[in-house]
Amino acid sequence: MSEATATQGLSVPFLDLGSSHAPLADVILDDIAELIRSNAFTNGPAVAEFEHAFAAFCGSKICVGVGSGLDALRLALHALGVGPGDEVVVPAATFIATFEAVSQVGATPVPADVDEADYTLATDAAAAAVTHRTRAVMPVHLYGQLADMTRLGELARTRSLAIVEDACQAHGADRNGVRAGEVGVAAAFSFYPGKNLGAFGDAGALITDDERLAEQVRALREHGQRLKYHHDVIGYTSRLDTIQAAVLRHKLPLLNEWNESRREAARRYSEQLAGVGDLILPAVPCGSHPVWHLYVIRTRERDGLADWLRTHGIGVGLHYPQPVHLSAAYSSLGYAPGAFPVTERLATEALSLPIFPGITDEQLSAVVDAVRAYFDRGR
Repeated sequence: MSEATATQGLSVPFLDLGSSHAPLADVILDDIAELIRSNAFTNGPAVAEFEHAFAAFCGSKICVGVGSGLDALRLALHALGVGPGDEVVVPAATFIATFEAVSQVGATPVPADVDEADYTLATDAAAAAVTHRTRAVMPVHLYGQLADMTRLGELARTRSLAIVEDACQAHGADRNGVRAGEVGVAAAFSFYPGKNLGAFGDAGALITDDERLAEQVRALREHGQRLKYHHDVIGYTSRLDTIQAAVLRHKLPLLNEWNESRREAARRYSEQLAGVGDLILPAVPCGSHPVWHLYVIRTRERDGLADWLRTHGIGVGLHYPQPVHLSAAYSSLGYAPGAFPVTERLATEALSLPIFPGITDEQLSAVVDAVRAYFDRGR
């Protein structure tokens, strides 16, 4: 394909939620109108209804709605008693919220490198990072692909560590018959609008089978109180907003269909971009069923390709181009470039292509054609 042909292609946004939201607009507006009439703005019925439905979706006994995915991670660690002097092993390749949750309970995040094959926490690296101060391991199901929870679960049992899963990008993912949230004592989900299951603002949830932990998190999200004005611990304000719960309640029944749409888009990308340029396409380990929150390719020409695609009307994402361990926020950890080679290569080579429920054949073809045109230019 010539550059002229590519330039005339269809514009494709990086994320377009319009087709997902349009069919739900009327019922959501009806719920908001009812909320205005009832004045049940905080802890309204929709919150408990969504918590029950999401727990069932995840195969968990309990869901506790909170204000964000970060809150779910932090409150889980707090409820487990993780605090000053403790360490938590985290993957080096992740959004900063994974580190922040550990820091915000007073503990120290200890990064370990990720596996080259799936970009999730490498079990051997995690094992090497464990010390006598390690209290927990926090694997991240990055881009919608589950970490190897079988091996990480064995590590945790052997070393007597808690697992808190950062499942903020993995709503509905599974691997080797294990679902997101099934191995850890708790798992955190984000419902930020761009997630596979997204609210209309910030929202999150924690799932667990541990009633005692759930009760502690319920208190922590509500100023440390189990009974109004009776405060057992110092807590937070981290309730799941009733409006967001109403939105999520209507979107949840469509999540499997939306995930399948993402899987089909990922399948087409992998099929049609195979062998193009120096692209490294995302691998899917045997037995893994990602939900493709992101479709991330790698190339040594990442910045050039990104500029080309934007110029030709294709939206792209640069996810985590600065590794957290090299950020100013975490300079106190003392890591230098080269500490985590896989993570650092990923940071310089990763480019996210458009993927969302309802992406059309024409849009997918436009993305593929533009990527191919970049590598074919000048030939």
